[in-house]
Amino acid sequence: MSTETLHPVALAHTPFAEKFAIPRQPSLAPAATAIIELLPPYDHPDAVAGLEQVSHIWLLFQFHQVAPGDPQAPRLKVRPPRLGGNASVGVFASRSTHRPNGIGQSVVKLDKVEGSRLYVSGVDLLDGTPIIDIKPYVPYADCIPAAVNGIAPAAPVTVNIHWTPAAEQSAREQGERLQTDIHTLIEQCLAQDPKPAYQQPDPERRYGVQLYDLNVVWHYPDARNICVLSVTPDVS
Repeated sequence: MSTETLHPVALAHTPFAEKFAIPRQPSLAPAATAIIELLPPYDHPDAVAGLEQVSHIWLLFQFHQVAPGDPQAPRLKVRPPRLGGNASVGVFASRSTHRPNGIGQSVVKLDKVEGSRLYVSGVDLLDGTPIIDIKPYVPYADCIPAAVNGIAPAAPVTVNIHWTPAAEQSAREQGERLQTDIHTLIEQCLAQDPKPAYQQPDPERRYGVQLYDLNVVWHYPDARNICVLSVTPDVS
């Protein structure tokens, strides 16, 4: 069997500096904006001519920070977070990052096209993700109202987000500095409950993630509530 070499056509510049707290599906956090920067030789307006007429696009990408699997012992089953991290399904019945060829796909909202840059929102991609193809979303073909998925029949139940006054004030100030709505982004990402579903959180335990150049720290007063404790610039 012949093998093909895939070359990125673009890079994604996103808020997510690490995998933890990235939305598990696209569009769950509309405030997660990104820039898709086309790479040579595709960094020319001709490559995206007409795309401004499209509201959403498909991004095909590489899970570039997932270690490649062993071709001699391929992973046939995975444990999706949606099933609590314990139940397993076949790799092709999931959207797990651990895939035979490390390829993912996401549909995102196309906000605008400027030269060789696409401004999108609702992303679920790690910063620096290589994009291997871009395609327009076609509503009459891509939207199937009668579609069924018994594994994930409905959107996940979200948790409640609370803030300490200092954290909320800092989020708004840092949002002004970065010219983006950090407050909403944090709420939308954390509402998806990024911790493993099987984990019972200890109220004393602190969780953290880096968004843009900010360190966000929170804890769980109980399993259905998150309290954001601090939002501070990363000084490392």
